[in-house]
Amino acid sequence: MNILIVDDDKIDREMIVRALTRSNILCNITQVDMVDRALEVLAHTAFDIVLLDYNLPQRNGIELLIELKDMPAKENTVVIMTSTSKEDDLATSSINAGAQDFLVKTEINAFRLQRAIANAQVRASLEQELLRSHQRTKELAERDNLTGLANRYYFDESLCHEIKKQQRDKSKLALLLIDLDYFKFVNDNYGHDIGDQLLIAVTKRITSCLRGSELFARLGGDEFAITLTNLESAFGASTVAKRIIESLQKPFEIGHHVITSGASIGISLCPSDSTDVKELFKYADIAMYRSKSDGRNQFCFFEAKMQETFLENFLIENQLRSALTNNEFYLLYQPVIGTLNGKITGVEALIRFDVEGISQRPDIFIPIAEKSRLIIEIGRWVITEAVKQLSYWQKIQGSTLTMSINLSSIQLTDEGLIESIESTLIKHGVDASQIEFELTETALLVEQENTTKMIQSISDLGCKLSLDDFGTGFSSISHLHRFPINTVKVDKSLMPSALPKENTKPFLAGLVVMIQSLELGIIAEGIETEIDLNLCIELGVNKMQGYYFDKPLTVHELESRYL
Repeated sequence: MNILIVDDDKIDREMIVRALTRSNILCNITQVDMVDRALEVLAHTAFDIVLLDYNLPQRNGIELLIELKDMPAKENTVVIMTSTSKEDDLATSSINAGAQDFLVKTEINAFRLQRAIANAQVRASLEQELLRSHQRTKELAERDNLTGLANRYYFDESLCHEIKKQQRDKSKLALLLIDLDYFKFVNDNYGHDIGDQLLIAVTKRITSCLRGSELFARLGGDEFAITLTNLESAFGASTVAKRIIESLQKPFEIGHHVITSGASIGISLCPSDSTDVKELFKYADIAMYRSKSDGRNQFCFFEAKMQETFLENFLIENQLRSALTNNEFYLLYQPVIGTLNGKITGVEALIRFDVEGISQRPDIFIPIAEKSRLIIEIGRWVITEAVKQLSYWQKIQGSTLTMSINLSSIQLTDEGLIESIESTLIKHGVDASQIEFELTETALLVEQENTTKMIQSISDLGCKLSLDDFGTGFSSISHLHRFPINTVKVDKSLMPSALPKENTKPFLAGLVVMIQSLELGIIAEGIETEIDLNLCIELGVNKMQGYYFDKPLTVHELESRYL
């Protein structure tokens, strides 16, 4: 055992050495007479025990004790404070400063010193175990078990501290919220174990984009957060966001699976957006959802206008919930006209609802219904009402019309959709072949494996499927092969009235020939002028739809004009 005696009184040192010699302790003894010399010795020699005099010249024993406890390599060194004073306060202050025991010099003998050393070693061991337990508890409280990143609690506390520091330093701070795109698809299709491995792999990729001074945390699920401090401008935040998005471009190889996982990032700035933690989170969250709605795999800064949009969307979402509860939705029907005879062949069901007598725009409320997933319940209502109306026309008026119903990508995640469609058709006695579900190509891009199964199940019921908005920037011929599509609806943007250019006709003609070669039906949308009409007739388009014939009509209007 290595023992260091720190005492400026030579007689006291000799008394301690005699006591150690007479004890059963086998030890190597080193003696110094002041704090600075003790620190020099401690810097290159490991000691098990330090017998430290309280009263020393220049600097007292408490100062050495404090410095010793701040030296990581000396955390297992046991310290016993000694003094000629018998004051209880002196002993208490020594223990509070970190000493394991306190001895009055006049009471030191071989037995008492040996017992004090043994007790001090046990006490030091218990203190170390307590410290390790505290550190483990602290780590559990502040760290995410899966990724090892900071957790939500620690991130919130640190962000509060950084905001206060930023206000003192007059610097800029950015909060980045990161949400993985289509992570639910990974969990649902490959299992949560693969999902967890993906989160770990993503953590490593994102960490490689950081300098190390940023605070990086997993808030829960597939949501992460980063605090960037001491920024000169917002450019620094955008640089980091770009690096993160680029780092996630390369697919992940996890087990036998190759998984692509991008990210949507929302950024709020302090102090320009807010100096409040909750508001910064809210604004970054709004920005993150905007980046998702704009196409995912990108980043977006919060702007004041975004907050206004968020509040407007929140109001509309509440109105949608109210409309569901109070049965305030209604359907309009736009006729589909046969090219050869100019007669109605079917209708497209279009949902509407009014607020204070004003009809709400579908292009505004449908995306909000999709984001809130209210579209699932709303979509089932549309299917029920449209099938019920078609059944009425068939039974009462002997109509042979087909009914087109729009389906969104969110509805294709509804596990009860097929059962709901089938039971509705049976209940109202409508043949499945007279129902045509319209899908946009963006719906085919989301969670493709599940989407394919759902679309095939709809086709297996006997329902028809049409591909809407064909000819826009999302168009892919491969979709006509991969999915059981029956009809292609050519987008209105390709009509002469919408695209008054000389190459309109050859472009549309080529598109029609291609679709016809695949033996698919064609419906031209957006027929608004006689020029549009004549071109479609010339090209041999099967059916047409647009304001040239009629706008979406109420049941009464459609019956009086066409039935």
